[in-house]
Formats: sequence, C-alpha cells, structure tokens
Amino acid sequence: MESGLSFDRFVKKIYLNAPLERIYYCWATEAGITSWFLRSAEYTNKDGHKRDASELVEEGDVYRWQWHNWEGEEKGSILGANGKDNLELTFSNSKISLRLAEKKGAVLLTLEQYDIPTDESSKMNIYNGCSNGWTFWLANLKAYLEHGILLNETSFDLTNDPLAGHIYVNI
Repeated sequence: MESGLSFDRFVKKIYLNAPLERIYYCWATEAGITSWFLRSAEYTNKDGHKRDASELVEEGDVYRWQWHNWEGEEKGSILGANGKDNLELTFSNSKISLRLAEKKGAVLLTLEQYDIPTDESSKMNIYNGCSNGWTFWLANLKAYLEHGILLNETSFDLTNDPLAGHIYVNI
C-alpha cells in the first residue's frame, strides 16, 4: 500500500492469540463466519453445489451473506483462497484481501478493502461505513477467539432504524 490515506482503500490490522488455522476457518467456512460475524452465509462452488458448513471456500465460489440487524444481503465471489493464510473476495462494490501471518507467538490479521469507488455515496457508505464496521468486527473476532464472547448486538432488533449501521457501534 502506498503511504498516505485515500478513499479508494483502507487497511485494518489486529493481532490475534489463536491458531492460524482456526482464524482462517472463521473466515473461509460457513460454520466459521457465522460463529462470530454473520446471521447466515452460503457458499456455492463453481459447479453450483452448496458447500458443506465446514468446507473451506475455493477460488471461483460465490457467496451470499446476511447479518443480524440488517435485512439486506451481500453477494459476491471468492477471488482467491489458498486454504491457509490468504483470502480475497469481492465485497460491497469493492474487494477485500485478508492475510494472516504468524508473528511473535500471535497471528497478525491484515484486512485491506480496496478498489472502492470514490463517489460521495461510496465515500460515506463503503469507505466510512466499512472502515468503521471492520474495526468493530475485528475486535469482535478477537473477543470471540480469545475470550469466547461475542460483542455484536443480537438482543435488540435494530432493523427498522435506517441509520443503525452508522450510529450503533456493535452491529
């Protein structure tokens, strides 16, 4: 990444005290990603067959994700998946690269969201919304992996609040 900040990309990093394989599983399987992040997820392979909940995604798969407290869904494709420490996907009219690296007894997770359009709506909803969202969700993943707790809101229904994603810190 070039030095400086721009609206077409951002990077979020976090150290996690968990096995690299478990972290990758939490991102690259339906069972994993719904344990800490999503209400539901479905991955379909190149042949149109739904992957089993514990089966790792592969390049060329497509996904459908649904969150708690948001009635919309995200659809996209897996651009790359090495089965160990790298995952790349389309997301919210942009792309995400996820890299895992063992460092000093922990795993450094680096999430980069890039190719973000730079129109005013995308600056607010993708750059600002996703940057804030990933900050929370990576902290939620850390809480889940290291302490067995979830911080995201599931007790209160916030789906009727159109600004919920911008004002609540844990959805």
